[in-house]
Amino acid sequence: MIAGPCSVESKQQTLEIAHAVKEAGAVGLRGGAFKPRTSPYAFQGLAEKGLQILAEAREQTGLAIVTEVMAVDQVKLVTDYADVLQVGARNMQNFNLLNAVGEARKPVLLKRGMSATLEEFLLAAEYIMSKGNSQVMLCERGIRTYEEYVRNTLALAAVPELHRVSHLPVVIDPSQGTGKNHLVDSMCRAAVAAGADGLIIEVHNDPEHAMTDGAQSITPKQFDDMMKAIRRIALAVDREV
Repeated sequence: MIAGPCSVESKQQTLEIAHAVKEAGAVGLRGGAFKPRTSPYAFQGLAEKGLQILAEAREQTGLAIVTEVMAVDQVKLVTDYADVLQVGARNMQNFNLLNAVGEARKPVLLKRGMSATLEEFLLAAEYIMSKGNSQVMLCERGIRTYEEYVRNTLALAAVPELHRVSHLPVVIDPSQGTGKNHLVDSMCRAAVAAGADGLIIEVHNDPEHAMTDGAQSITPKQFDDMMKAIRRIALAVDREV
């Protein structure tokens, strides 16, 4: 379980969320220090200051830090602070970046591109592994379709299919995968039943005022309740959480 805010907004916000998700059972803290945004005028993240806040959160909670790296020239900086390097959907086929994180020797969370086939997804992972880094996690975060009731269409059938054709662990992102906080709980339950190896979830202590992706963020209380529910589901399908 990896959980935390979409963006690192402040030290107080990040530490409060980190302690809450740790208590609920998370093992990793997600949080963006560098934010790829559709609009150049939107909040772009706190950069190195955000990484420093994440590092302090790890020191206080013991949570592993998962954060996005957007460019080749950011890899060294992010590697100095993070435990897991996230490659976002927009960069899934940024082959120079894939090569760079492959050489970094840190675990990589690779997100599926919003219009990528599974074959393209797996070949992107091969770029990383071809540089000697076998520590790759595949993250299904939904694909773009004609549907309008969700932000993205979460392709949960990818979980057993990726397990069939690959040895890599599969992580589900129901927050990006739906764009709606009221759908996150159900998709988490379904992902666990489908065999997902991990979940990465956006948790915010004040979603209505979040600087990014508040509409798909759940509260720490909702996260705690959800953790209890998916533990029961995991047991029902002979799994552990």
